[in-house]
Amino acid sequence: MAGKRDQHSLPPSMPNKLGVAREAFRAPLCSRRALLRRILHAAAIGRVAPWAGGGRVFGALSSLAPPLLGATALANARPAAAGQRWFDERIEGPLHVHADFSLAVCAPLLDELIHLQDDLCKVLEVPPAKEPIHLFLFERKPVYIAYLRQYFPRVPYRRALYVKERGPGMVLAFRNAEFDVDLRHETTHALLHSALAELPLWLDEGIAEYFEVSRDQRVGGNPYLNQMKWQAWVGPLPQLEDLEAIKDLSGMGRVEYRLAWAWTHFLLHGPAALRAELIRFVADARGMVPSESLGARLLRRFPDRDELFANHFKQFQV
Repeated sequence: MAGKRDQHSLPPSMPNKLGVAREAFRAPLCSRRALLRRILHAAAIGRVAPWAGGGRVFGALSSLAPPLLGATALANARPAAAGQRWFDERIEGPLHVHADFSLAVCAPLLDELIHLQDDLCKVLEVPPAKEPIHLFLFERKPVYIAYLRQYFPRVPYRRALYVKERGPGMVLAFRNAEFDVDLRHETTHALLHSALAELPLWLDEGIAEYFEVSRDQRVGGNPYLNQMKWQAWVGPLPQLEDLEAIKDLSGMGRVEYRLAWAWTHFLLHGPAALRAELIRFVADARGMVPSESLGARLLRRFPDRDELFANHFKQFQV
């Protein structure tokens, strides 16, 4: 599975202070010399400080963060000349895909992402994205790192990112062994947050974990499934309230991501009344209607909620 995700606030003034965010939509890469100057200038701004802005970043964490991109790595990145357009671009629905390689090599994945919008609308009954979502895809990791340091110097390194401030959402990723998973996960976040402003942290991540596997693996092919079947038999299972108490992604580890996926799977593939309650909860979140927690709503309607949850995985058959 993909590495653990993280999120941080983005300062609303960042585009004005750095003067680079808008350029990201016009010129994907600049010359080596100019890029090096921009990175050195970004580094001179100072160390990353905690932000208190209104934007948001979700990202797939790599197990090891790379060192600062030096001149040698930068020279190997081979960025395109200033002003040069992306090597390949594609627009399908709300997704505006920009790549520095031929998109033909990942055509099946792009087709999945296009259907992801329809799947979210069907499964969660959310409206389609109201604004474009830009996907910036890179062939090589050094080029990706250089691009982040140029346009988002204050964003901590992640293997893949979903960035949302005041304008269109952006997903950034480079090709690696987890590329498909990363792109599905972050695009799920982007599509969700285009339709609604906020979801509980565990549910936001649980939905993204659910949709990060290929379409034919969502119901019975996620590696989490066998782990949960075993855990349901050996018990005890943590309660949903344990997840709801987590307000920051620093509290989300492997166990918490697996449980967030498990509760999402249970709500979608357990008794039909559970999915209906989930859809009502998401609708309330979309309309910003004050509501008690989803856990409390479920427990009020289903006093045996936790037993149903355990039995779901004990008895689930693909």
